[in-house]
Amino acid sequence: SMAGGLEPHLEALRREMAAPGPAVFSVLLALLVVVITFLIWRFVQGRRSSRKAVLLLGLCDAGKTLLFARLLTGRYRDTQTSITDSSAVYRARNDKGANVTLIDLPGHESLRLQFLERFKAAARAIVFVVDSVAFQREVKDVAEFLYQVLVDSTVLKNAPALLIACNKQDVTMAKSAKLIQQQLEKELNTLRVTRSAAPTSLDGSATGGPAQLGKKGKDFDFSQLPMKVEFVECSARGSKGEEGDADLEGLEKWLAKIA
Repeated sequence: SMAGGLEPHLEALRREMAAPGPAVFSVLLALLVVVITFLIWRFVQGRRSSRKAVLLLGLCDAGKTLLFARLLTGRYRDTQTSITDSSAVYRARNDKGANVTLIDLPGHESLRLQFLERFKAAARAIVFVVDSVAFQREVKDVAEFLYQVLVDSTVLKNAPALLIACNKQDVTMAKSAKLIQQQLEKELNTLRVTRSAAPTSLDGSATGGPAQLGKKGKDFDFSQLPMKVEFVECSARGSKGEEGDADLEGLEKWLAKIA
């Protein structure tokens, strides 16, 4: 008799589950949205955390290798033009004590793009090192390399944080970060106008038409890029030369922020 008394209630419950009312449907929909949002967040975080490399890029003699050594050991060392990459774990100076992998890439024209191709997918951030003393003479070459980095399809998609490190500020003739930014924006604007052919990514595949650097119809500036771009002045050599400390405070703060 008890089973018979429960039967109508069980039947009503089955009907409710088979044809849920608006309230049940709303709850299920809300749960679905939460689950999907969580999965997307985990996917994005997973991809970001899998990118642990900070690439040091720049022309030959910009000071990348000395910068690399100073960040890791604090000590000065004589360097020569790199023909291969160097990598080491760097512990950021932040509360988390997070680690990133610093990778110093060759700056020689015949090598730099093939090494960037090898490591670009792992880049959480890029430090583009500029020789502030030779900048006026090298501005076209600096802008050319930076342009090739910025229109690469993988770099555009992953949008790693970008720091332009204006090195050799210990020398009196060094150009300021502000002037370097203005000159680079001007040169990059000229380059995007003159590049009428569709650029290709570093692996040689077409990007599906001309990559638009910045906003169409407006003069280029760095704020138009998908990644956050910052400038710092630094000196890997330091104002006291080999005997003194490097001046890398701005760079170290930036590394602590992105780690």
